[in-house]
Formats: sequence, C-alpha cells, structure tokens
Amino acid sequence: MKALIVASTRPEVIKLAPVMWELERKGVEYIFATTGQHYDRALFRGFVEELELREPDLDIKVGSGSQAEQTSRAMVGLETLMKKEEPSVVIAEGDTNSVLSTALAAVKLHLPFAHVEAGLRSYDMRMPEEVNRIVADHCSRVLFAPTEVSALNLVGEGIPPEMVHIVGNYLVDATLRGMRKA
Repeated sequence: MKALIVASTRPEVIKLAPVMWELERKGVEYIFATTGQHYDRALFRGFVEELELREPDLDIKVGSGSQAEQTSRAMVGLETLMKKEEPSVVIAEGDTNSVLSTALAAVKLHLPFAHVEAGLRSYDMRMPEEVNRIVADHCSRVLFAPTEVSALNLVGEGIPPEMVHIVGNYLVDATLRGMRKA
C-alpha cells in the first residue's frame, strides 16, 4: 500500500500529522505533497518542522490567485503526481481549494479518495468552503467524520453508511502530542 497525503494549509498539516505519524509507526509508505496554498513559512513550513514531519515530497506552488486559478493549477499538478506514483489511496482533510483539487483529481483517475473531517456542514452555499466540503465528500470512497452529527449529514446526503467512519477530531491527537513535547 502506498498513500498520497495532500496537506497544503496550516490546519491541514496539524490535523493530518497524526495520520502521517501512524503511517510511519506502521511502516506504511506514503507521499507527502502540498499544493502550496499556504506558502508563507509561518503558515506552513514552520508547522511541518514543529510537528516533526518530513518535508513534503512535492510542492506544486500554486500560490495566490482566484478560486478557479488555485484549484485548476493544483489539479494539474496533483494529476501528474497521481499518474506517476499510482497511490493506493489519496488522503486530504478539510474544505480548502487544495482539498477540492485533490478530490477531483483522484476521482477522475479512479483512485480511492479518503476525506478526513468529512460531513461538516454550514448549510451556506455562498461559502466556497461549503461547496468544497460537499464536492470532496461526494468524491470520497472513505469518509472520516469527526462526530455523529457529521456522519448523519453524510448519510442524509445519500452516502452509504458503510463508507462513513466516526473517528473523532484529529486535532485532539495533535494537541496531545504537542503538549507532551512542550
């Protein structure tokens, strides 16, 4: 098994750190990629170092731009990476343009996409993040919901219950490890 983990913003790095730690602990091969959505050292690289993660294997460097520009540049870069690496599963977390790009690239290449923090809803479609969440969830084959309510949101949208797993909030795991280190 080879996983592709895409984390491109500070919250994504923090919340996916426990996933990467567990993959490393179990000796599972993974690729760590970023689209570069957060490219400032204080917003990304500093957290990679603080969480004792390895440097990303690939940085697509999408930088600033409109929603469409960021999403399309990230999709092109991620598609190239996915074709080259042929991961067994693609994992992303949250509701950013990077997550949307990751989900779309994976589903179009028929790769299983796993969405961490699935099922969260604001019910405000004026928010780009809400659109990103919904599309990412519906591209997913495995949905990691943080709460029972978020799992019920997914089932209510027609996602088969066997694809939904209530796992709690990964931020708690990252915080506990950070507290031990502090």
